Amino acid sequence: MDHQTVLLVFLCFLLVTVRSEVQKDFSPECCEFMYMGTPPRGLENHSLKKICQRYNGKPRYVTLYDAVGHIPVYSAYTFKRSDGFKKVDVPWMFEPQLSTASDSGEMQPFPPSDVHNSFSDSQAVLEDYSNIVDFERGHLNPDEHQAHPDDKAATYTLTNVVPQIREFNVGHWKQHEHIIRRRLNNYCRGKAYIVTGVATSGRMIRRYNIDRVAVPTYLWSAYCCINYDHNAPFDERSKFPAFAAYGLNEKEGAEVIEMSMQQLEYLLKKNTFVDKRFQIFFGNCEPNDAIMTVQT
Repeated sequence: MDHQTVLLVFLCFLLVTVRSEVQKDFSPECCEFMYMGTPPRGLENHSLKKICQRYNGKPRYVTLYDAVGHIPVYSAYTFKRSDGFKKVDVPWMFEPQLSTASDSGEMQPFPPSDVHNSFSDSQAVLEDYSNIVDFERGHLNPDEHQAHPDDKAATYTLTNVVPQIREFNVGHWKQHEHIIRRRLNNYCRGKAYIVTGVATSGRMIRRYNIDRVAVPTYLWSAYCCINYDHNAPFDERSKFPAFAAYGLNEKEGAEVIEMSMQQLEYLLKKNTFVDKRFQIFFGNCEPNDAIMTVQT
């Protein structure tokens, strides 16, 4: 185990107790997907569930899930270098950890539709996304930002997707995912941490006249990479060690705007339910000598 992993596990052990299902706090093995083992601060609500997303015997990333709105508030993951083109063919999955009827700790393929009612109170199901014209299932942790087939497959759970306007999903937001992949591929020399989340304002997808799935008003994302190429062109170097972006989830006026992480945090504090302590990355992803030692 390298020095970086030792430090992350130690920091996380000080903060949490190991749990195998939906967790009060993220377990040490799941904290490795967050910078310095620390989740975003200032997102506390009784309806929000912390999920360590497990697939094929291993944790893959973490999600803060809104069990009332049936969407993820954010997914936090480590970026893996890839060409962005290879895909995997897996069925959509659900999260047994959110269902009291299951003792499984891993995401599972959806069972036959007549069983979905047994867990539809706690999460979105396939029927929520059927027969809707305007929206697509938009990933927070995109398969494009993963390399191993199992890591890609693990992104195909409904606890990692939100309703995105089709034009925004395949247009400006997809282009933003491409830009971040190329930037981190080319200029991040160590581990890159990404948190992608949403802001909602009450709009819902309804099924049988019942509110089922919250529709995001904005999508936002931020990355942290403290070990980067200091000889990169200024336009790229100025976007390290951390940078952020947000976009309006609409057909028109949906450009993705890049900004500093502090600007994004200010925007979210001003316009969403996050509290005044809201912070995406520990210490604002500001490197110091001790951190640099374990990140290299």
